[in-house]
Amino acid sequence: MADAYQDLLEYIVKGIVDHPDDVKLDRKVDEMGVLLTLKVNPEDMGLLIGREGSTARSIRTLIRIAGLKAHARVNLKIEEPEGGRVPRKESTDEKKESIDDLKI
Repeated sequence: MADAYQDLLEYIVKGIVDHPDDVKLDRKVDEMGVLLTLKVNPEDMGLLIGREGSTARSIRTLIRIAGLKAHARVNLKIEEPEGGRVPRKESTDEKKESIDDLKI
């Protein structure tokens, strides 16, 4: 029963991503509980996180509930791949003004 939440996480994530063979799951137990660390293909990060983090938040909730059934405090960490964060580009149509640019 202790691995039920880990199997559930793997099942959910592999069903969501486009590269299920690249899903890696690590389990670490300490005094705070169980930490599951998830690594996926960089191309799948958007699918895993979802719009405004809704998919990741839902997965974390399900895993916490499954952990409670196993009498464990389970947390999920989604590792960001190398170069995962790309700065947002400003639209060429919109020009942001700084305080110095304002004429008062």
